[in-house]
Amino acid sequence: MFTGIVEEVGTVKSFQPGRLTISAVEVLKGTKLGGSINVNGACLTVTAMSNNSFSVDVMAETMRRTNIGALLPGQGVNLERSLAVDGRFGGHFVQGHVDGTGKIVSMIPEGEALLMEVAAPLSIMHYLVEKGYIAVDGISLTIIRCNANRFTVSLVGYTQSRTTLGSKRAGDVVNLEVDIMAKHMERMMAGSKPGISLEFLGEQGFLTN
Repeated sequence: MFTGIVEEVGTVKSFQPGRLTISAVEVLKGTKLGGSINVNGACLTVTAMSNNSFSVDVMAETMRRTNIGALLPGQGVNLERSLAVDGRFGGHFVQGHVDGTGKIVSMIPEGEALLMEVAAPLSIMHYLVEKGYIAVDGISLTIIRCNANRFTVSLVGYTQSRTTLGSKRAGDVVNLEVDIMAKHMERMMAGSKPGISLEFLGEQGFLTN
């Protein structure tokens, strides 16, 4: 489990079939073989480590679902270690299970912020709502508006400078993961039985005004 708060931007060192090696510093602290690191939104298992890099195995499913397969040596990637039990929770629950990819439509300055509009498949847009959460390349962001096939998020200066999103351009492909709570809500409502209602969900804290 992750929070969507990027700890550092690593650099792709090499990418051979099925094996990705990344140069990093911060995320290596406390990480052990077999541990999980979120790479551009994808939860990957550490299979090798050195003092300044780590390697992960990349399976076919990851290549199909994410933009990982397009990475080249020298490119930056967003990195986050799995959430520690005693750690602060600053973003939202991010599993590192990428639902699919979207394509950046525009990057428009708004004061010090940058409005990023992304076109996404209907299977992803189905779960998005204004002021809801989405993870974009592993970054927890709040949706400021959305329609049938696009959503917009606002990137503050910190996000622009401390993640890869600040250097993205229209046409770039990004990994997307919807808020898992939206999926649970849909499942509960679809299979609701007597006693499970909107009122019940509100009482349990799933709905807010």
